[in-house]
Amino acid sequence: MRSQSFVRPLLTLLGVAGCLVFLFGIMAAPSIAKSKGDRVYTFNDKDELLQPLDWDVPSDWREWVYVGTPLTPNELNNGKASFPEFHSVYIHPDHYKVWKKTGAWPDGTILIKEMTSVGSKQAVSGQGYFMGEYLGLEATIKDSKRFKDEPGYWAYFSWTDEKGGPRKKTTKAEPAGKCNICHQAFAKDDWVFTQYYPVLRAAKPGRGK
Repeated sequence: MRSQSFVRPLLTLLGVAGCLVFLFGIMAAPSIAKSKGDRVYTFNDKDELLQPLDWDVPSDWREWVYVGTPLTPNELNNGKASFPEFHSVYIHPDHYKVWKKTGAWPDGTILIKEMTSVGSKQAVSGQGYFMGEYLGLEATIKDSKRFKDEPGYWAYFSWTDEKGGPRKKTTKAEPAGKCNICHQAFAKDDWVFTQYYPVLRAAKPGRGK
């Protein structure tokens, strides 16, 4: 009798534990499945790209792989630089891993570019260029299914409000001629300017550290 009184509660506890594991497994499965897919970003039914924090599996681009921040200031471009802001570039970790392994950008690759103004030009360390305020947010996506007619299958997006207001929640692809022509002509690796990012150069197989 003692053994039965001990075994039954134990079986009950094990049964409850098994149900909880099964339940939490069901709850977690959709997120895991989506995050491991070949498309991490989300478009709405109007073919507009949502911001990363609004994707089916929300993602904070500032937690991605940061590869660098180019700057072409006005002072070095006759006072009229085409892009006088800091351009901080982030790559989704899944796609960075493929780059490190193969030296190629996989289908579904996404890069985010966050633009920041030039703030103070003097600090305790001396004169220079220091970041100011956030100005905009852009993205580049390689997708052979969605952009099969675009050069290299790349498309370019901007959530930036040109009037200086809050970022747009959704955005459509820019015309190919607006962005792609420069990337196609001058980018080092598959429409990506890897020549300006030592992180990517060092990670590419065969390049050394």
